Formats: sequence, structure tokens, C-alpha cells
Amino acid sequence: MEGTIDLQDWLKLQDWVQTGGHAKFVIQGGEVKVNGEIETRRRKKLREGDTVTYQGRSATVHL
Repeated sequence: MEGTIDLQDWLKLQDWVQTGGHAKFVIQGGEVKVNGEIETRRRKKLREGDTVTYQGRSATVHL
């Protein structure tokens, strides 16, 4: 889908996780929130303006 990025890929691009395996672990472990809600789907499609929170950090998605 154009104009989106998978949550796991976005976390890697932000250098919040080092590998896809690490992304899978923290997402499926319930450590990541998207727009204030815990998200456990690695391939959750993020869109422009979504907010991601992990380990006390928050960032807005810009594609």
C-alpha cells in the first residue's frame, strides 16, 4: 500500500531496534504503542501522522 510503512521497518529506520528479530520481540511483547494503543502486529501499516511510542520515546511518522 502506497504511503505506508510496516511498524517493524519504521522501528529499524529510527534506530530504535537493531534487527528485524529485535523488532518482532518488542512488538509482539507489547512494548510498542501506535496512537496510544499497544500494537502487537509487526506488519501494522503506519501512515503519515501516526505516533509511535517505545521505551519512553515518542515520534510522529513522516513518510
